[in-house]
Amino acid sequence: MLRFVPIPTDTVRAYQAGGVDSYGLLPERQVSDGGGNPCRHCLRMIPEGAGMLVLAHRPFGALQPYAETGPIFLCAEACEAGGGADVPEILASSDYIVRGYGADERIVYGTGGVVATARLPARAEEVLGMPGVDFVHVRSARNNCFQLRIERA
Repeated sequence: MLRFVPIPTDTVRAYQAGGVDSYGLLPERQVSDGGGNPCRHCLRMIPEGAGMLVLAHRPFGALQPYAETGPIFLCAEACEAGGGADVPEILASSDYIVRGYGADERIVYGTGGVVATARLPARAEEVLGMPGVDFVHVRSARNNCFQLRIERA
């Protein structure tokens, strides 16, 4: 069984309160056009006209060569954490990059690839069953932006 995991609430609340991002910059405040701004916390699309944050996020505990940093969107106002066993709303594109990581937060080679969204849960199960894989990241297949983490439930 899988668990789709958003960015931790304490991290999101720090960004929403004006804390700096992974580059030491304040998150940019913008207004969603409703055309595909996925919040990495509630795991829903940010509605048109709603405030949103754009910032650099590194979903890893420490700096190391595999700790990718990239742009993400968050709701500007406090939102409830999404996640659970069901594929979240933000995974609305036709395909995504799926990649396995070990407990050391480094890529487990041979696990990465572009996967059709309909096949994403099955591929995540396969990757999580591979030796040395502790969790999976889902990233945009076009822009490589972090979407969410998948773990064993």
